Amino acid sequence: MVCQTVKAGIECAFMTKNGCSFVGGSCQKIVERCEGCGKVIEYSGASYCMVYPNPAGKWSMGGCPQATHKKLVKEEGAQKINPLKASKRAAKK
Repeated sequence: MVCQTVKAGIECAFMTKNGCSFVGGSCQKIVERCEGCGKVIEYSGASYCMVYPNPAGKWSMGGCPQATHKKLVKEEGAQKINPLKASKRAAKK
């Protein structure tokens, strides 16, 4: 449904006939770590996330899975080794 509270006129998954069903009754503004993300929209002078109504909650658990401005860093050399295969290779030598 179309939002009737904070982001009037924008589609929102939390909007119902009785109003906003999100805890607190409205979307929260973005946090500092969201700056530069492609999912952020400006509305009435404030910035909001298009995906999550509470962006601070996503960052409190380690990181936002929808963040377009953060690169996923993989550790090189930390490859998992299958113990069964490793034992078979050692037995061949």
